[in-house]
Amino acid sequence: MLRELRTTLAITFLGFLFAALFGLLVVQFGRADEPNVGLKATAALTSHEGQPIGTVEFTQAADGVLIQAQAQGLEPGGHAFIIHAVGACSPDFSAAGDHFNPGDTEHGFVHGNWSRRDANAGGHGGDLPNIYAAADGSARADFFTDGITLDEGEDHSVFDADGSAIVVHERPDSYGEHEADTGQRIACGVIRAG
Repeated sequence: MLRELRTTLAITFLGFLFAALFGLLVVQFGRADEPNVGLKATAALTSHEGQPIGTVEFTQAADGVLIQAQAQGLEPGGHAFIIHAVGACSPDFSAAGDHFNPGDTEHGFVHGNWSRRDANAGGHGGDLPNIYAAADGSARADFFTDGITLDEGEDHSVFDADGSAIVVHERPDSYGEHEADTGQRIACGVIRAG
């Protein structure tokens, strides 16, 4: 009886030891692919005249990035709000380049899956919902996207070799398969870490 009890205790101990070691390995090696939750970035939006008109804050979460924007001085109504591929706003807002599109996917939310980390999903990584300005020209918006990351070195990082910028357009995006005529770029801000 004593021998059976010792054997049972030894097996139980070895089982707990194995589970603890396995858990440590999973934690240690599982961290390589996890985002750096809590990373921050900001973009100061300016008009063509160089006047500050708002700020955009980015916060890395476990499954994407929270984007919080506030602006003033906009024409009332909808405006496309898009991350562009180059971290430059001058000499004019065309310096920001095309939409941020690391997966070289088609434009728009309507024809694809909202989750852009899916290889078959639609939408550029920089495609965001439109923002809407009130009658007084102010706008406030919160978005969550998994189309970008603040972690450097990832394929969908806004901090690639030439950086990224966020642009407010004159008119709203239609979210369709083809890029809509969103008019002029009316505000721009380079996305900066911190």
